[in-house]
Amino acid sequence: MSESRFKLFLISDFTINSLGGLLNNDQQSPLVETKIAGFDRVIPTLLELASVERGLNPEGLIIWTRPEKMIPAFGNLLYGKSVVDSDILKEVDAFAEYILAVQKKVNVIFVPSWTQPDTRRGMGLLDMRPDTGIGYTLLNMNLRLAQRLSQANNIYFIDARRWIGMVGNKATNPKQWYAGKMAFTNAVFKEAVRDIKAGLAAMQGFSRKLIILDLDNTLWGGVVGEVGWQGVVLGGHHPAGEAFVDFQRMLKALKNRGILLAIVSKNEELTALNAIRNHPEMVLRPEDFVDWRINWSDKAENIKNLVQSLNLGLQSVVFIDDNPFERGRVRETFPEVLVPEWPDDPLHYLQALEDLNCFDQIALTAEDVERSAMYHAEKIRDLSKTQTESLDEWLATLQMKITLEKMNDNNRKRIVQLINKTNQMNLSTRRMTEAELNAWLSDGDRALWACHVSDKYGDSGLTGIISIDIKDDCAKIIDFVVSCRVFKRGVEETMLAKVISYCMEKRITCVQAEYLPTEKNKPCLDVMRGSGFHAIKEDRIFMWNTKTQSYTFPAHIQIIEKYI
Repeated sequence: MSESRFKLFLISDFTINSLGGLLNNDQQSPLVETKIAGFDRVIPTLLELASVERGLNPEGLIIWTRPEKMIPAFGNLLYGKSVVDSDILKEVDAFAEYILAVQKKVNVIFVPSWTQPDTRRGMGLLDMRPDTGIGYTLLNMNLRLAQRLSQANNIYFIDARRWIGMVGNKATNPKQWYAGKMAFTNAVFKEAVRDIKAGLAAMQGFSRKLIILDLDNTLWGGVVGEVGWQGVVLGGHHPAGEAFVDFQRMLKALKNRGILLAIVSKNEELTALNAIRNHPEMVLRPEDFVDWRINWSDKAENIKNLVQSLNLGLQSVVFIDDNPFERGRVRETFPEVLVPEWPDDPLHYLQALEDLNCFDQIALTAEDVERSAMYHAEKIRDLSKTQTESLDEWLATLQMKITLEKMNDNNRKRIVQLINKTNQMNLSTRRMTEAELNAWLSDGDRALWACHVSDKYGDSGLTGIISIDIKDDCAKIIDFVVSCRVFKRGVEETMLAKVISYCMEKRITCVQAEYLPTEKNKPCLDVMRGSGFHAIKEDRIFMWNTKTQSYTFPAHIQIIEKYI
């Protein structure tokens, strides 16, 4: 079955056909199909889209314009006329309103920032002066536009200056402009494609979640088993030592926004951990890693074992190793793992890491920030499990609390994230943007509950979702999603019990769940088989009759209902 293509509509005041062609021909998932609005019809096109019902519009928009064209007052300033700053900002606000008017009609909008050619010096020494500078004014315009567009969660304002900086003095070509009204060369468009595709991948849950790292000559210079932790190259006034520290700092920054870090290294575990604990220049400490496999076993097997222990898929993994043999071994064994080619010179490590475009996020939630700490708490839970005689006894010791709440402004981003990223415990595995979910909930008799889980070891965050669509006397469960971090602790049963009790209160007799199988969501089928629901149609449809049977909330869980 071929992958469906995400439909993007390109709107611009310059010739943008090359960008459309590059997006159409790029074979990295997600695949894209583009259409291009009429040349230099930005505002009329936005007005037309705003007037059309949702569903008739494309899935996404790219709105890429020139500042002097869309903001006439800036054009006047550019060519030496006297302009009041407030007049420019009024025009920026007006342009933002045209974009905001269509944000509910599509799933996503990408708006590249306004730029000027690098060859244009503006006011020279005075260009960044608040009172006269063209460069200062353009920065102010971009900030104002970014602030106004941030009102909508599905609009992403992208820094086009970075694309131009990557290309350098070949970002623009006067001949292409005067002959064909091409504001940028293909080299700039190629950089734009990378960022746009990364954003679409994040929307569809394809971002990577775990970086697995080697140690020797990857996090530090030298072989710690030979030179001891005091002898490795790290920090100090050594160029490579400084580069390793900066590389670790960036890894720590990724960890702080929710990307997990782990270690797979051929080393003596005690020797390696002593280096991580004791070296004064180490940025990353043992608590920054969710797990490790430090031994002399095959790295591919270690990766498989580690990923399984974290309940993640191999498609979530990036493996970084200085050794080309180990990279090739893992790449050949697990094609799903992203194994980037790695520089020979550690002075280029930071740049290589920053060049990876697989960690994009559509939002940064509280669960992202605390994800590493949550995995550490999970290791403590697993240890406590081995110290009890039965699963029921262990569950009783956890002191679990589950808060059930409807979707609101505080949890909306996390709900969308969980729907799009969860693969195993996911009934239908449907993928939705925030706008699509809002539209779905407001259409018909539908309800959704978010499930926030905590216990004596810590807060696991919002880790479950269940939604229903009620028609006549039957409620169909649409989304039934549980994070693997809280799987098999009674969270699934709590969510089913909530739906059944809600339907009983509403005098709805029938509750139905349709399991849509994928390669990864068999755990959801196992839950439904053991749920007490009556299975029909080859374990695809599950039914519950509320007239004859109630569903008991798990006794070991304290239920808190909030805003319901």
